[in-house]
Amino acid sequence: MEPVTQTMTGRRERKKAQTRQALAGAALRLFTERGFDKVSVKEVAEAADVSLTTLFNHFPSKEALAFEEDKHLESALVDAIQNRPHGQSVLQALRDHLIHTRTHLRANDPLFALIEATPALRDYAHRMWMRHEKALSGAISEATGLPADSVAVIGLARFTLDIPAVARRCADPAAAIGELFDLLSHGWSIVGMDGPDNDPKPAAG
Repeated sequence: MEPVTQTMTGRRERKKAQTRQALAGAALRLFTERGFDKVSVKEVAEAADVSLTTLFNHFPSKEALAFEEDKHLESALVDAIQNRPHGQSVLQALRDHLIHTRTHLRANDPLFALIEATPALRDYAHRMWMRHEKALSGAISEATGLPADSVAVIGLARFTLDIPAVARRCADPAAAIGELFDLLSHGWSIVGMDGPDNDPKPAAG
């Protein structure tokens, strides 16, 4: 038989998870029905049948209500490196992960459509995504043996996280991600930018 304290803790955790799901579900429904800017946090709390205080205990801001799944993104990034196939490079693992997870248009996904239509949510989504730089740097450091605070590791983590924002503007985001990782792998030579004809010419005289 489980100890009483363990049973009570389990119940509390399940209750908290249920409350979060109820709030996130109510928020998404109201946001998609009426628009993000036209819904107040008080209305979300009422729709989920909880107090405003309870809402803010679970979500620090109105924008956060739309990103219940964000906590899984960081672990997926790290997992893509740590559990990559034998012989696959870190760059290849990150490229494949981003192509698989960040390029689907998801036309039938109401959350995706909501974010695309709401500048405040797009900005919030970008800030949330860039928060994963430290964890990604740690995974890259562990995989390569380079210090986590080295320019190479921090640079690769930052470039990797910025790539989806660049690719999403392109007609073929998946191809754009592949091209950008090729640029990281091979440098400007792949686009003909490092030849002698492109070097700055000395001033005459």
